[in-house]
Amino acid sequence: MFETSSESPAPVRVVSEAIKDYVDRLGPIWIEGEISELNERSGMMAFMRLRDTSVDMSISVMCHKSVIATVKPLPDNARVVLYAKPSFYTKNGSLSFSAREIRQVGVGELLARLEALKNALAGEGLFDSDRKVALPLLPKVIGLICGRNTDAEKDVVENAKRRWPSVQFEIREVTVQGAAAVSEVSDALRELEANKDVEVIIITRGGGSFEDLLPFSDEGLVRLAASCSTPIVSAIGHEKDAPLLDLVADYRASTPTDAAKRVVPDIAEEIAMISAMRDRARRTLVNRLNVEATHIANFKNRPVMKDPLVLITSRAEIIAGLRDRSNRSFAHQLKLAKEELKQIKARVRALSPQATLDRGYSVVQLADGQIVTDPKKLQHGDLLRLRLAKGETQATVKTE
Repeated sequence: MFETSSESPAPVRVVSEAIKDYVDRLGPIWIEGEISELNERSGMMAFMRLRDTSVDMSISVMCHKSVIATVKPLPDNARVVLYAKPSFYTKNGSLSFSAREIRQVGVGELLARLEALKNALAGEGLFDSDRKVALPLLPKVIGLICGRNTDAEKDVVENAKRRWPSVQFEIREVTVQGAAAVSEVSDALRELEANKDVEVIIITRGGGSFEDLLPFSDEGLVRLAASCSTPIVSAIGHEKDAPLLDLVADYRASTPTDAAKRVVPDIAEEIAMISAMRDRARRTLVNRLNVEATHIANFKNRPVMKDPLVLITSRAEIIAGLRDRSNRSFAHQLKLAKEELKQIKARVRALSPQATLDRGYSVVQLADGQIVTDPKKLQHGDLLRLRLAKGETQATVKTE
């Protein structure tokens, strides 16, 4: 490093040479990107532009024709991995890379990378159902991101307006495949997300090859869609296609037509449903009125409604019956008690001393009332009381 100031600035030559020295110290590195330009000149060298589709950035790469020959033929916008060393040219201040090895990224490797990215995003919860936002019932303005003059755009707009003629669209036509697809789709998505009038966003393409749909599995675009608060409908491919944008979207439509049907209701169906609900409400109300009228009629036909005193008279009859039963029961209990008392009285009478006296016996007592049971205890001249059946008499003891 060298010191500079406004009074002692460094010349361009010195700065360029310093940058060149720093870059020359860097070793070769592996770089992945998409070939956007390829120019094989008449000499021994080939020149290309290697683009990063997610940020629309590219670098200049040159290599010997023998290096590029190892991967020929290359399709348009081929995705490659190359081993290259950076070089800085002081004359024009440009940076380029000299490739020593080029490998084309195969479908199998891309699928493996997408699967790893899918698992990583799923682990972060970007595909969880609780993150998804419910689509509005009847959006007034729909954001549409689609290709330029494509059938997908026509399918969405025509089907939506056929179902609900008053619906409005904010359409952003972008590149939907190739190097610029990710950046243009991302810019359009940010613009529609910032528009407060847009209630739902449809991103559509209408199918394509695996390579054509790769931009819609870009990590940056997927994370941008996950951060949007506006509901997103993905209609990128067909049933067999599964770009990662489908997983993060709030609703995945199988076709552009399906997206239109899902976003707006069918006005004819809604009118028919309202008519059916009105008929059901009318039938329910009529049935309820009929039931209540029947209840009122049944109440009017009850005896209490014809004769309000029937409650009193019916209860009076019940009370009278209970009173009669009580009287009969009480009289019966008295009769049983009388008979039982009579029997007890007879038993008591039969066991009483009076009954013995009535049969001719008597009770002998001393003057003090003590009953005499042993004549040997009597002495001459003792006064005795004799208790007979019909009274008492006296006697005197005489001994010989």
